[in-house]
Amino acid sequence: MSTETNAPSPPETDWDKAHDSAEFKELRARLRRFVFPVSALFLLWYLLYVLLADYAHGFMSTKLVGNITVGLVFGLLQFVSTFVITGLYVRYANKKLDPIAEKIRTDIESETK
Repeated sequence: MSTETNAPSPPETDWDKAHDSAEFKELRARLRRFVFPVSALFLLWYLLYVLLADYAHGFMSTKLVGNITVGLVFGLLQFVSTFVITGLYVRYANKKLDPIAEKIRTDIESETK
């Protein structure tokens, strides 16, 4: 028995053409418009947390309720901000990125048939 198949190979896709298309450039621009500012804001927020933890011991150890301190709340807010950013990205991608990505995919698939 042979393991070779006689099935025709799929047609080649011109990835350079897809990469250079106006739709792909718009997709990249829209992605960058979201990712770069949000990443910068999150890194600044995280840096603030680290700097306060290192240099503002009195402030970060201030008790709010019982044994819950400002530092603990800020630390937990790091997790909350991560989930918020994820939700914002999903909403942004559904509205702004996915329609263009779907068009690019459809165009590529129609060219290879």
